[in-house]
Amino acid sequence: MEKWFVAAKKADFNQWAEEFHISPVLARILRNRDLTESAQVERFLHGTLQDCYAPWLLKDMDRAVEAILEAIEQGTAIRVIGDYDVDGICASYILTKGFEMLGAAADTAIPHRIHDGYGLNDNLIREAAEEGVGLIVTCDNGIAAAPQIELAGSLGMKVVVTDHHEVPFVLSKDGERSEVLPPALAVVDPKREECAYPFAGICGAVVAYKLVTALALKTGNEKLREALEEFLEFAALATVCDVMELKDENRILVKAGLERLRDTKNQGLRALIEVNGLDIKGLSAYHLGFVIGPCLNATGRLDTARRALELLQSGTKAEAMRAAAELKELNDSRKNLTLQGVEQAQRYIEQNGLGRDKVIVVFLPEVHESLAGIIAGRIRERYNRPVFILTSGEDGVKGSGRSVEGYHMFRAMTEVKRYFTKFGGHAMAAGLSMAEEDIPKLRRELNERCAMTDEDFLPKVHIDVPMPLDYATVELAEELELLEPFGVGNPKPLFAQKDLTFLAGSLMGKNKNFAGYEVRTPEGKRFRLVFFGDPALFDAFLDEKFGSGSAEKLYQGKGQWKVSVAYRLEKNTYRGVTRLEYIMQHYC
Repeated sequence: MEKWFVAAKKADFNQWAEEFHISPVLARILRNRDLTESAQVERFLHGTLQDCYAPWLLKDMDRAVEAILEAIEQGTAIRVIGDYDVDGICASYILTKGFEMLGAAADTAIPHRIHDGYGLNDNLIREAAEEGVGLIVTCDNGIAAAPQIELAGSLGMKVVVTDHHEVPFVLSKDGERSEVLPPALAVVDPKREECAYPFAGICGAVVAYKLVTALALKTGNEKLREALEEFLEFAALATVCDVMELKDENRILVKAGLERLRDTKNQGLRALIEVNGLDIKGLSAYHLGFVIGPCLNATGRLDTARRALELLQSGTKAEAMRAAAELKELNDSRKNLTLQGVEQAQRYIEQNGLGRDKVIVVFLPEVHESLAGIIAGRIRERYNRPVFILTSGEDGVKGSGRSVEGYHMFRAMTEVKRYFTKFGGHAMAAGLSMAEEDIPKLRRELNERCAMTDEDFLPKVHIDVPMPLDYATVELAEELELLEPFGVGNPKPLFAQKDLTFLAGSLMGKNKNFAGYEVRTPEGKRFRLVFFGDPALFDAFLDEKFGSGSAEKLYQGKGQWKVSVAYRLEKNTYRGVTRLEYIMQHYC
C-alpha cells in the first residue's frame, strides 16, 4: 500500500513558461523542486560554476589554508587521512594531489574498514607520529574524533579537519544542544552551527574541492587552477555516490562534472568506464551511482580502499586497466555476497517477527561487516522502515543504519548513545560499534522512542503532474532533459493518469523479469506501458483487486481491468528512430 500525493504548489506557470521558453508542464515541475523565484529557475536551468559559493564562506577555511601553506613552506610532512568509501577516496585524491602540486611532502592514509574502522583512530595517529608527520588533514571524517585529535596534539602533530558529517552534540538538562568540536587548528564542516555557508548539503569531496580551490586562489598557482577541472570530476562522482541531494550547488557541480567526465583524462576513471562497457559520451548520474561508484566502493568493503585510490592515481593505461579489471571482479563478488546477506536478513526478520517494528534491528554475525550498509538499504526498501544491520567485527559488534523520510537517524542514535562505543552519521545513514549484549536493549529503546506511526511508514509517491498519456510527446520528453542530472532531491518527473483499462500483457527480458502492457485511456486511445518492477507483484495486485485469475486473463489478451498509474516518460532511440516510452512506476 502506498500514499499518493499530487503536488499542488502555486506559481505563475504561464509567466515562467514565457520567460524561460519552456512548457507550463516543465514550469510546474520546477516549482515542485521548491523553486519560488525567477532567479532560482534561471540558476536551476542555466547555472554555471560561477554561480557556486566561495570557499571562504566555510567557517575556518582561512585558518585551514594558513595552516597548510605554513606546513608546505616549512617542509612539514603532511598526511591526508580519508575514508574507505567513494567520498573519502575522492576527497583523499583531491587533497593529496592538490598539496603535492604546491610542493608539499604529502601522502595518504585510508583506514582499513576491518582493522581500523571508520575515520581516525589511535593507531593511525601513532603511526603518523612515528613516521614524522607534522600535519594531519582529514577528509570525510574527523568531526567526531576529538579524543584522537587530542592524542595527535600530545604527540606534537597539528590537525586540520575537513568533513561534512553531523557535528556531535550534548544536551543540557534544559534540552539545549551544545556542539562538541574536536581540538583542531581548523574545523571545516558546513554542518557547524557557526558556519555561514549557504548550502550545508555538500559531501566530503566537495569540501576538499573547496579547500583546494581556496589554496589556488590564495597562491595564484596556475597548475593548481588548471587541476580544478579534474578535481571537479571527483567532486561530482562523490556527490552522487554519497547520495547527496542534487539541489542548489550540488546540481551545478554534478552537471559540470559530468560534462568533464565524458572527456576525462584520468586513466583510472577511463579504464573503469571501459571495463564496465559504458559509453563514455553517454555517462549520467545513474552510471556514477550504480556502476562506477560500486566498483570503487568494493575495494573498501572486501579488501583495502587503497586499491581504488591507486587506480585513480594510475600513470599508464595498461596499469589502469589491470586495476580496473580487479575492481570490477571484486564488485561482482560483492554483489553475490550482498544477495546472500539480504536473504539472511529477511529470514531473520520473519523468524523473529520484526517486520512490524518501527525500527528494525537485525544481528547477522556471519555477514561481512562491510556489507551491512548495503543490506540495510535493501531491507529498508522492502519494509520502508529505519533499519540497522549489525555484524560481528574484530572488536565487538559493528553495524550500519539506513533511514526513511521523517526519521533522523543520527539524532535518534544520540538519544541512546550509551549503547555505542563509537557512532556517527547523518539523517539518512549511520555507522556504529557496540557490545553484543546490548543489542536487545538497543532494539527495545529505539522502538520505544520512535514517535512515527504505521501511516508514517507507508511509502510516499509524489506525483508532479496528473497528465493523460496522450498529452505526452517526444518534444516534452526532450524538454524534460533540461532537468538533468536526476537523483536524490531531483527525481525524474512523475506523471499520473486514472482509470487506464489494462487489455493485454506480456513478459519480457531474458529472465522474463519485466513486462509490457497494452492499455486503453478513458478517451479510447491505446498505448503500451513498460514495467521494470516485479511483474509477480503486479499480478498479485490484479488477482486481489479483480479476482483470482485476473492476471492470467490479462496475459491471454482478455483484460478489462481499470487501474490508475503513475508513470515516467523516456525517449527510446533504435536504429535512428526515436519514439516515446511510457514507464509504469506505481499502480493502484
